[in-house]
Amino acid sequence: MTTPIRWGLMATGGIARAFARDLRLLPDAELVAVGSRAQETAEAFAAEFDAPRAYGSYAELAADPDVDAVYVSPPHPGHAAATITALERGKAVLCEKPFAMDRAEAQRMVDAARANGVFLMEAMWTRFLPHVARIREILAAGTLGELVYLMAEHGQWFAEDAAHRLFAPALGGGALLDLGIYPVSFAHFVFGAPAAVTAVSTPAFTGVDGTTSMILRYDSGAHAVLTTTLAAASGNPAAIYGTEARIEVDGVFYVPTSFRVVSRSGEVLETFTSPPDGRGMQYEAAEVNRCLRAGLTESPLLPLDETLAIMGVLDEVRAQIPLDYAALLPPS
Repeated sequence: MTTPIRWGLMATGGIARAFARDLRLLPDAELVAVGSRAQETAEAFAAEFDAPRAYGSYAELAADPDVDAVYVSPPHPGHAAATITALERGKAVLCEKPFAMDRAEAQRMVDAARANGVFLMEAMWTRFLPHVARIREILAAGTLGELVYLMAEHGQWFAEDAAHRLFAPALGGGALLDLGIYPVSFAHFVFGAPAAVTAVSTPAFTGVDGTTSMILRYDSGAHAVLTTTLAAASGNPAAIYGTEARIEVDGVFYVPTSFRVVSRSGEVLETFTSPPDGRGMQYEAAEVNRCLRAGLTESPLLPLDETLAIMGVLDEVRAQIPLDYAALLPPS
């Protein structure tokens, strides 16, 4: 068997736990090290997932010569520093979304990757799921005809709690960066970069965005209509509409799911169902493994310039609604 890609984890939160579980599904990957801001936390996580080494700092993990790739998942404001630490030690990085707090920060991460000749990719795991891979093929084949618009939403209900990270300005809280990144990225996957962005928002009780809606307009004339919220549990649907047919994604669009292609006359042309394997995070790890074995420094399915463009859309939305995290913090 091909020698496994050896993974390390920077951070030990819930998303890292989900990633570690799904990583076990890949025959060409193994978890060899865990890094945390506290030694005891790293050791507990490493013991749970049978990782042989645990470090009480991200720098120690980045210095481990037996780590090939690092999954970075601290709170949003910590993404850039952890990623750059790993890149400067020659480690490939898969950085959790949102990739950074803003485009300028993301650019520094991309610059570090390119300066060091090291692989870097945003962990927008939806992009690599089986149903999205099939949607990519359908779009490329022109089955839908001329694309007219899409809709996508991501809404969850959270109890109002100032201590929760989603309501904390210091942690980049609010719906947009944590939840809204999914529909924004989905729109970019279908249409590319928008020509114009219009956004409105209602703040949560801490001042971060509670409900944000966006209309993105494209040079083709197509529209993307997107909504994200912390205040209501949505079915989280998505659909893509063309002149000849539409794609209706079932249930929560950004996790492994099914979809239908329906013709303009209502005929079901295709039904797709995802395989029931794990949560789905193994597919992004598999893409990293594939790229590393091919000697690539970025993924052709989610190149770094696309991630930068998406961060630019989020910046524009924040400017319009407006949302300034620093202004929401108490005076120091």
